Formats: sequence, C-alpha cells, structure tokens
Amino acid sequence: MKPSAPIYRLKHHAKRIAKHQKIPLHAALDHIATGEGFRNWSHLSACHGQLPEVGDLYAALAPGDLVISAARPGQGKTLLALALAIEAMKAGRQALFFSLDYTAKDMIDRFRALNADPAAFGDRFVFDDADCINADYIIARTGQAPAGTLVVVDYLQLLDQRRENPDLMSQIRALRSFARERCITAICISQVDRSYDPVRQAFPTLADVRLPNPLDLGLFNKACFLNNGKIRLEAITATP
Repeated sequence: MKPSAPIYRLKHHAKRIAKHQKIPLHAALDHIATGEGFRNWSHLSACHGQLPEVGDLYAALAPGDLVISAARPGQGKTLLALALAIEAMKAGRQALFFSLDYTAKDMIDRFRALNADPAAFGDRFVFDDADCINADYIIARTGQAPAGTLVVVDYLQLLDQRRENPDLMSQIRALRSFARERCITAICISQVDRSYDPVRQAFPTLADVRLPNPLDLGLFNKACFLNNGKIRLEAITATP
C-alpha cells in the first residue's frame, strides 16, 4: 500500500486539519492515515517512513562521536534521531534533545509515532526548545551528563541564525571537542540541498548538505544519510 503523497506533504495536510478543526495533531495524523488505508499514523510511518536497523545503527555509534544526519524533508530525520535516543535510554543512558524546530507537543507526537511514551523514561529524557539554543547553551546544559549520553541537535542550519551566536564553524568545533572530552554521542540533524535527486543517487552525500554558512564537514567523524526508508552510515575522514 502506497500513500497518495509523500509523507511530508501528508504531515503538512494534517497540520492544517488540526489547526482548522482545532483537534490534536496526532488525531489529525491518524485521520490522514486511515484515509490512506492504514490503521493509524504509526502504521503508515512503520510501512513508509520506517527506520530499519535502528538498534544496529545505535550499536555502530560510540561515545565521542559527532554525527551529521542528513536527508530531504519527509525522510524521517527527526524520527531516526528520536529512535536512537530511545535506544540509548533503553540501554540505561540519558538522552537530551535540543530543537530549534519542534515544540514539546511535537515531540510527544513523535514519540507516539514510534509507539513510545516519554514518561516511561523519566528523567533520562530531556527535551529543550529554548530560542537561545546554540553550542555553548547545549554544552552548559549537558555539562553534568554522564559518559555515554546521547545528544540530538535539531537542526544544524539553525544554530547560528541569531546574530549574537558564534559562527557555525566555531560552534561545531566546540561541540566536537565537548563530545570527545565528555565521551558523549552528539547527532546534528541537517537539511539537504533541493538539488539532490533521489532518482539519480540512492543517498545524499556530504556534497549535498545545505550550507548557507561556511562549515568544514570534516569536523564530523560519522555521517548518516536517509532516503526512501533506508539508512546509510559512513565514516568521515575527520579534520585534525
């Protein structure tokens, strides 16, 4: 069974329904999904926005890693990052999710899409959507977290949008040093240029990452690319 439109378009339609009918977003998403012939939104996501081998992917990450996770809209970047956070918490680790894009309500909806409940993890999960998020803020809030903690930054291209924030290169250098020193795993969600053509390339590459401001992608030591429900993880030759 194939949806009538890409996942991201169905999500946008659900948001409009939720706003106009004044109903919760998860109810609007389920409404869209049943109209597409699925049991609910979780069923639709599992079939067409699925995130295979998340456990294997989590096992391939290590404390000290700085990972860039990139894809076009609607390919499951946020779901994947949250799924990895859930894997970390299931392993007894802490997970912190910093978002300049999602709200706390959005995050609850994403947990539901993964058939998970944030309350089940207690204080092991922290969600932060403050307007002032940047590398220094993330480091300050994560400073007391134990080794093995997983940190998600949503998303890369918004970190230096405020004029008072340091440039993007400086922020990523700071995050890399912090991840290595504190032995945490940091994942930065990233956009991909519209020029990327999934018909010609099975996955995006580092060359497809959208960079409105200068950034040496060699500061990351791993890259995760998503497309059409599939994931590819690769090592990056890190900048010294």
